[in-house]
Amino acid sequence: MVEKGQINVELPEETGQGIYSNFVIVSHSPSEFVVDFTRILPGLKKAKVYSRIVLAPAHAKLLMRTLKDNIEKYEARFGEIKVEKIENKEIGF
Repeated sequence: MVEKGQINVELPEETGQGIYSNFVIVSHSPSEFVVDFTRILPGLKKAKVYSRIVLAPAHAKLLMRTLKDNIEKYEARFGEIKVEKIENKEIGF
């Protein structure tokens, strides 16, 4: 039985394995945000989209808040996540 205010989430085994992504492309229109999870491999000039998520603008903003909150919790526990500043560099390795 699911209590009021809770959602029962089903995670199929194949989805639970996850998909590795090291490059994300975000685009938007007035009505939606499109997030493409891709993978770039050394020596290749082409990235393949492995998963596309389409979100309403409000849900995109809620996702941003949730990621921010979780990153803050992660860094409080494990330390700052270092990210290389990318300026006028080629995409890739």
